Amino acid sequence: MSPALPATYAVPFTELALANVVREYPNAPAHLYAGPEELVAPRTLHPAFYGGYDWHSTVHMHWLLVRLLRRFSTTGDLPTTVTTRVHEVLDSHLTPENIAVEAAYLRKRPHFERPYGWAWLVALAAECRALATPEGDRWADALAPAVETVGELLTAWLPKATYPIRHGIHPNSAFGLGMVLDAGERAGLARPVLDAVAERLRTWFAGDHDAPAHWEPSGQDFLSPALTEADAMRRVLPAAEFRTWLAGFLPGLTDSPLLTPPVVSDHADPQIGHLLGLTMSRAAALRTIADALGEGPAHAALTASAEAHLAVGLPSVSSGDFSTDHWLATFAALALDTPPGH
Repeated sequence: MSPALPATYAVPFTELALANVVREYPNAPAHLYAGPEELVAPRTLHPAFYGGYDWHSTVHMHWLLVRLLRRFSTTGDLPTTVTTRVHEVLDSHLTPENIAVEAAYLRKRPHFERPYGWAWLVALAAECRALATPEGDRWADALAPAVETVGELLTAWLPKATYPIRHGIHPNSAFGLGMVLDAGERAGLARPVLDAVAERLRTWFAGDHDAPAHWEPSGQDFLSPALTEADAMRRVLPAAEFRTWLAGFLPGLTDSPLLTPPVVSDHADPQIGHLLGLTMSRAAALRTIADALGEGPAHAALTASAEAHLAVGLPSVSSGDFSTDHWLATFAALALDTPPGH
């Protein structure tokens, strides 16, 4: 499956993202209040990333806006009136002053959004740089201090991270660090940081085998623990070594329950609705793993499964329900397009 974000999604996804990044409420701040003086509006804590229900969602909705600009602003699929609104929002949010506040917040709270939100921040900076326009460079330059902060946080955390987090929600170690590897160089992360990320992934996962695929999915997964780990190892192992590792990690992959789309019984339930994201993240991982395996029966089976997962999830991307609308389009873009930073 060659990645190509269909132009039919250009305007709907842009409108979703625009609505979310400026919507301050409802808001679920992951903020540990030190005292009553910190009882302030979300926009005070996060002048750039105050919307979209939570910090990480608004960061990756900003990423989606920039990705859509990169894909469609010159093709005629995004009307000028829409691109003007996107530029206005990004110009008002991605300023040096706002990002200085965000970077200071991260430095003061080194556990905040680790590593999921960190990874999306790096991906956003990479996407701005990839836009290759004066505006994109301006936004990337504004984000640079926050990216540098993430590099410092990674450098401090990785040597202490003896064990990975494997469950299929935000703290998943493989997903966040895999995204850092995809986007880090273009975002401006130093090579020693990226090398340390790759080495930690190898240390954590190189010896894994016989993943319990039949345990998946859990009831609120939006990531597959097994496929996310495999996709991370794809990034850090030579192709032949990866194929050998995958055969031991997921034996019988073509008959695995991982290839069957999940049943999503209540799209509006915030936890059960996570499974819609699982359809997208599985599709993205299945596609990239299939490409790493090369042509053959496994490639065909994984590609067909990716398409089946998309058929379940894509119709719900713009449902009118805030519990999914504030984040799902980003994961649809991951499933339909190249990875962040590419």
